[in-house]
Amino acid sequence: MKNLFKHLKGDLFGGITAGIVALPLALAFGVSSGLGPSAGLYGAIFIGFFAALFGGTNTQISGPTAPMTAVSMVIIAGIIALYEGDVNKALPAILTVFLLAGLMQVGLGMLGLGKYIKYIPYPVVSGFMTAIGVIILVTQILPAVGYYPKEDQEYVTRYKPLAEEVILENILKEEAGEGILVLENFEETIKRSQKTTEADILKEARTLAASDASGVIGTIKILPRALQNINWLELALALATIIIIYGFKRITTTVPSTLVALIVVSGAAFGFGLEYRPIERIPEGLPLPQMEIFTQFRLEAITPYIFTALTLALLGAIDSLLTSVVADNMTKTKHEPNKELVGQGIGNSIAAIFGGIPGAGATIRTVVNIKSGGKTRLSGMIAGLLLLVVLLALGPVASQIPAAVLAGILVTVGIGVMDYKGLKAIPALPKDMKLGPFKLSSEVIIMLVVLVLSSVWNLVYAVGVGLIIASLMFMKKMGDLTAERSDVKPLKKEKAWSDELNFPKHLKEEVFIKHIKGPLFFGSTSDFQQLANQIPDTASAVVIRMGRMQYLDQSGLYALEDVLVDLKKSNGIDVLLVNVLPQPRYMMERIDIIPDLIPEEHIFDSFKECVDWIKENVENRYPEPTSEGLLADPK
Repeated sequence: MKNLFKHLKGDLFGGITAGIVALPLALAFGVSSGLGPSAGLYGAIFIGFFAALFGGTNTQISGPTAPMTAVSMVIIAGIIALYEGDVNKALPAILTVFLLAGLMQVGLGMLGLGKYIKYIPYPVVSGFMTAIGVIILVTQILPAVGYYPKEDQEYVTRYKPLAEEVILENILKEEAGEGILVLENFEETIKRSQKTTEADILKEARTLAASDASGVIGTIKILPRALQNINWLELALALATIIIIYGFKRITTTVPSTLVALIVVSGAAFGFGLEYRPIERIPEGLPLPQMEIFTQFRLEAITPYIFTALTLALLGAIDSLLTSVVADNMTKTKHEPNKELVGQGIGNSIAAIFGGIPGAGATIRTVVNIKSGGKTRLSGMIAGLLLLVVLLALGPVASQIPAAVLAGILVTVGIGVMDYKGLKAIPALPKDMKLGPFKLSSEVIIMLVVLVLSSVWNLVYAVGVGLIIASLMFMKKMGDLTAERSDVKPLKKEKAWSDELNFPKHLKEEVFIKHIKGPLFFGSTSDFQQLANQIPDTASAVVIRMGRMQYLDQSGLYALEDVLVDLKKSNGIDVLLVNVLPQPRYMMERIDIIPDLIPEEHIFDSFKECVDWIKENVENRYPEPTSEGLLADPK
């Protein structure tokens, strides 16, 4: 406890400054997620406090971040759609998924998997981060111009026929679930459908209209109509916010420009009595736990989202640990990755119980904390407490913030989160693969695949596809490189080793010697499998020298087995193994190559022992050699 308050002054200034920076972002991310500003604020409070308390990075400030919000947005939109567009009905299922993601993070930390996060390939991370920027930037265009599809009556009317179909489909599903759907008699169906009012149809049509205009593709589809219905006041507020954020940074970075823009533009809009659209009302008082997570828990409701929750957990882990590395570089300290994951998981779990969106370690807020004097975990806890004070004291005031101001803030976030370093490197990256007549860079392909799929399809699946492609390309590269160094070559390319120069001349026709230099693995099996075809008809024994074969994988193991089976069928050829190393021997014993195909008496520790056996057991059937040396040695 003494150490906790050792740097109280620095932690106080650092925490307060970081909390001030976090405020507008928390509100903006909450609105962007679809759960409202209070969800963003709750997330910032609970994740910020508990991740700092239990985490493994002393100066880290945690809360909602752009990547976590982008993935959360997808999850929230998907679950709300299943609940007929009703956020309140969908909330328990949404928060359960967030809780599950937090618990998974705790599990990752307890299993000690924090150190493996660094193996995520950079092109996947780069493509993902740029996609996050694109998603946030594009999806904020509509609120920035003051256009909301579900409030456009003419646009919503187009969806009424589809809304009627959806309502009827839901009625049939209900009847099927209740066991009263009878194909011969639709009386109950007609009775229920007659109770459907125009308001019900309109509500469903609005949900469908909003859903169809969501995401990058939806925004692009509706953009021409949005530009025809611009609310110029909302656009002016958004542009003023963006200009102040970028302009104030040129004056000073001591005061957060995002906060300045929030206060100045919101104050002007409210002070001049402008008829702007405010954000959703922030509830007053302390946040209350959402007990519906537990009382309404249904496994089938979250089963489809288990993989999504895992992706959210992994993304939060990557986001947090990358920020931890930044903090280490600035403070010359070393974080504890597994402890950090446990802390982030606890923070996200508690935030979910209280209705907050998930988050992670936030780089900008952490840098601000360190530069303002933050030294210990107390700074992160103070940042969380400051946001709680703002919620309790200024909730009604914050509810007057224009929605366009938060849209403007998010536009700058979207621009800032893109990985410009990765984008700038595209022309310079080596073109290491060929696709038809074109030479391309494998890393650029991975980055672009993740970027495009994340932007227009699905963030979760895009990362999975990117990891699979990156893994396959890495395997191919490593296979090619290892195969280049491995001498598993055809006979005519080999030369004799020095200890074979005195091999009995009269047995050169009867004995074929093969060397394996380097691992026998999936990248080199094709050459090795030609061994049976290389052996001359005169040979009655084959010596395979394995002293330089350090590793044998499963592909190599079965290739070896196939060759040995072929040799055994070929006129009773004896196969002799020399200097078999422990790992290959272990693999061969697992599938009984030893002793079923190669008996113990045919395995020798040295080439001299093998030659002695050959002298005693191999008959000289060709006194006059008919061809030059059959000995082989790799370069």
